[in-house]
Amino acid sequence: MNIAELPPRRKARIAGVCYLMTIGIGTFDHIFVGGKLVVPSDAAATAHNLLESASTFRLAFALDMIPLYAVVTVLFYELFMPVNRSLSLLAAFVSLLGGAAGAAIGVFQLAPLVVLGDTATARTFSAEQQQALAMAFLPLHQLGFTISLMFFGFYCFLLGWLIIASTFMSRLVGVLMAVGGLAYMTYSFTYFVSPSLAASLSSWSLLFGALGEIALTLWLLAVGLDESNWMELVARQSHMIANE
Repeated sequence: MNIAELPPRRKARIAGVCYLMTIGIGTFDHIFVGGKLVVPSDAAATAHNLLESASTFRLAFALDMIPLYAVVTVLFYELFMPVNRSLSLLAAFVSLLGGAAGAAIGVFQLAPLVVLGDTATARTFSAEQQQALAMAFLPLHQLGFTISLMFFGFYCFLLGWLIIASTFMSRLVGVLMAVGGLAYMTYSFTYFVSPSLAASLSSWSLLFGALGEIALTLWLLAVGLDESNWMELVARQSHMIANE
């Protein structure tokens, strides 16, 4: 099915479903997998947990690789083109670039299992060396995630601005998304400048960011958009293009 031919409200609902699935996968990965398996400053315990729950860890990695947010990005690009074509294109580019960076850096998430595995290369290291090396990959994955979060935060900010400028979605949702995007970018920037300060800001950044994303997801699922206002913007844009 051609995405461009879908009714705008259906596009919004599909985007909401995909966004909800993305949030669910992220929660599963960062809280129920990483949060329970990784024991800070204890390489032996972390290695034991990873090996004991290797299938769950691999499942989390595989779910992260599903390009659900790419679908959301394309749908949002289609929906917000009538608001501002150039800004909608920029937002889509930033989102896809951040997603590509996150996917590439995701190799560091799976690297600990490779190091701890029963392979010819792994057997050349002692158990303690394997555990220390596996533990070293985890901060690298966190570093890569924080880099991709800068792109994602900028995307959320642009998306918030587009929602505010539109006439077919709640401006409050747009404000929450823009604030959430700024929170993500602030945390990401602070992480590279002062990790200790970023640690104290992480809870607030997550709160504001999650609030915007959840508000947008719920709006898309419950309301979608005002289709008549969206069609009016499309007609106005078509008229402007015809007169150029």
